[in-house]
Amino acid sequence: MSPSLRATLDFLLHDWLRVDVLTQRERHAEHSRETFDAVLDTCERIAREKFAPFNRLVDTEEPRAVLGEDGALKVILPQATHEAHRAYAQSGMLSAAQDHEMGGMQLPYTLESAANAFFAMASVSMGTGLLTVGNANLLMAHGTQRQREVFARNAFLGRWSGTMCLSEPQAGSSLSDIATRALADGPDFESDPLGPRYRLKGNKMWISAGEHELSENIVHLVLAKIADAQGQTVPGVKGISLFIVPKRMVDAQGQLTGDRNDVVLAGLNHKCGWRGTTNTLLNFGEGQFKPGGQAGAVGYLVGQPGEGLACMFHMMNEARIGIGMAATMLGYAGYVASVDYARPGGGKDPRQAQIPIIEHADVKRMLLAQKSYAEGALALLLYCARLVDEQRTGSAQSAREAHDLLELLTPIAKSWPSEWCLEANSLAIQVHGGYGYTRDFAVEQYWRDNRLNMIHEGTHGIQALDLLGRKVRMNQGQGFAALLARMRETAQRARAHAQWVDCAQALETALADWSSATQAAWEGDDAQASLANAVPYLQAAGHVVLAWIWLDVALTVTAMPASAAAQGRISCAQYFFRYELPKIQAWLSVVRHRDTTCMDMPLDGF
Repeated sequence: MSPSLRATLDFLLHDWLRVDVLTQRERHAEHSRETFDAVLDTCERIAREKFAPFNRLVDTEEPRAVLGEDGALKVILPQATHEAHRAYAQSGMLSAAQDHEMGGMQLPYTLESAANAFFAMASVSMGTGLLTVGNANLLMAHGTQRQREVFARNAFLGRWSGTMCLSEPQAGSSLSDIATRALADGPDFESDPLGPRYRLKGNKMWISAGEHELSENIVHLVLAKIADAQGQTVPGVKGISLFIVPKRMVDAQGQLTGDRNDVVLAGLNHKCGWRGTTNTLLNFGEGQFKPGGQAGAVGYLVGQPGEGLACMFHMMNEARIGIGMAATMLGYAGYVASVDYARPGGGKDPRQAQIPIIEHADVKRMLLAQKSYAEGALALLLYCARLVDEQRTGSAQSAREAHDLLELLTPIAKSWPSEWCLEANSLAIQVHGGYGYTRDFAVEQYWRDNRLNMIHEGTHGIQALDLLGRKVRMNQGQGFAALLARMRETAQRARAHAQWVDCAQALETALADWSSATQAAWEGDDAQASLANAVPYLQAAGHVVLAWIWLDVALTVTAMPASAAAQGRISCAQYFFRYELPKIQAWLSVVRHRDTTCMDMPLDGF
């Protein structure tokens, strides 16, 4: 019998996180365990029927660009992708956590995240609504009432989809170097009901779902710099503003006008994995189309001029947690495939008498590692989702603490699954042996799909700099202090169980080491030296957080009746403390000593 994702989600949601408590709050009062189960049942069925059977298809039949009737390139996707997108939109999941007034179900975000795990496991590159929902949520937070009614509502209804357009061919992650420009569209540019109207010109790259025929319209959120009449802009990130740039022009009531905006597909990127998702180069304002008879892509300002990056971080942080979930579920999918292969009858020729490979200690080690990475990461991501619900519906004090904790955990929630669930996929290939390296089995695709997750939505290095350089010090370290307090509380509870005393001591030691290394990293005035080992710091922080997660999960399991699933989680906690947590000493050592080996390497030495 394969490990059951549904059983794992039920345990994490109801036994560990106790999401039923949320139904006692006004926003979620209409919900119950029954409605939660109905949502999970529906999503599990759609993922099983519309996504999973076509995961290999979308990997081999990549998006292709052809010339459309309007003279612009368009993207052709397999029919299965259209049907999957339609089924997902009709399920209501695009607006699951939204207000009833916006067509939503007012579900807890924790449930929305759990339900989306089925789709990420079934076929991560077919896509669901990660960027569309993030795009709409940004507009709900920073857009005008009309922008919310026109653009966000149509996204939640599934009529339109959304993107985020940050990177450029010459800039990459260095957003201060973007060259896309925005000029006020005439003297009455501020009177447009959809927002101050500008004309944009520039090029964007690495835009996921930047062109397709899955929806009536595509709403691009574009970072650009506003130029004055002389073409001058404010230098650096302070000059960046955010604009809504629809593929097709719309009126103030959200109806398509029939005109094409001047944003067109310039080409497709062909990736190692995530091949089912279109990844595009887009040209804005190249003159192929002239809405209103003028050159330039029409864009509507979101928020205030110069505040574009601050607005975009709302979507980026949401996307980062989404990428963490994608990485997690790819790791989980590889784990399930490994267990299936390693069990009796799972090998090449079950008719021959042979010892099932799962009986070998080293195979058990690889399976246990995969389970500890994937299920631990899933617990972390759902914990983060629970913090979102606390921000939205908790008391003022608990909402503030949840905000601080989520800010601190976001770079870990994105990066730790991206690194260690990728390692889980590598172990899944190893369990399969030579067969794992062939296309006869799915695990090689899982690895290829997962390799992207350490890069997009902020590379590993960027997340590390964010954590050590900003997040642990934010608000005088209040978030860091709150997280340490929660971890120590778990360790204190664990001391009441003889079975977990050693783990409690190990966690407390790790917390002291992490805290002292954080302080030592920032001694002195050389910020460059302080951040030279940010990635080892991120790795250590992630392992400490996951050790805490596993100990907290283990305490829940210990209070439950004995079962095979319970023993599996107990073994995972033991594995993580004995095999994984000791790794932090090497990582924290270079942080604590502000080691400059990498920084001092002369360029000609390479």
